Amino acid sequence: MVAKTTPQAGAKGISLFLVDAHLQGVKKGRSLKKIGLHAQDTAELFFDQVKVPTSQRLGNEGQGFAYLMQELPRERLSISMMALGSILGAIELTKDYVLQRKAFGQPLSQMQNTRFVLANAQIKAKAAQAFVDQCAEMYSQQQLSVNHVAALKCFITDTQCDVIDQLLQLFGGYGYMQEYPISRFFVDARVQKIYGGTNEIMKEIVARELLGK
Repeated sequence: MVAKTTPQAGAKGISLFLVDAHLQGVKKGRSLKKIGLHAQDTAELFFDQVKVPTSQRLGNEGQGFAYLMQELPRERLSISMMALGSILGAIELTKDYVLQRKAFGQPLSQMQNTRFVLANAQIKAKAAQAFVDQCAEMYSQQQLSVNHVAALKCFITDTQCDVIDQLLQLFGGYGYMQEYPISRFFVDARVQKIYGGTNEIMKEIVARELLGK
């Protein structure tokens, strides 16, 4: 849990705590209904006069905000890796579909538009893979900057949504049905441009490197 331990100190008055969900005053509210990520529960949490011992504090008092900022590059790298996995998975799913699905007496895979869409998706996937690999290597050497990973997160999640949208189109009406997994790829992808810092914030970070504040 993130808590203000010294409210008047601003960002330097924030601390992190491990909170037992069974402590008196800790309550779980309603489960929130999301359009995607249905396998992951999201719920409201309420804290009413909850007393947490200092032994449950993570790190030093007042350093919570700094700790959170230190973890942002890893979080954004993780989101980018998930986006890449989603792109690759959607390509494989679509490839299997167009190879067996026929229209006008021939497999969809033989139609030029289908081939171009999948080729374009594969090209973007290769570019995304190279960018992720570069950032992963930089992270392992403790050289991954906030600016660089912001560019990665923005690029790859935008690419994820664009590619999956194009791939879903190849399924026609089936792509809009929940029984077809491509629809899940589609709705699960959208949040990637929001959490971990919105892509608008990522662009601002990159712009600051180029133009200053």
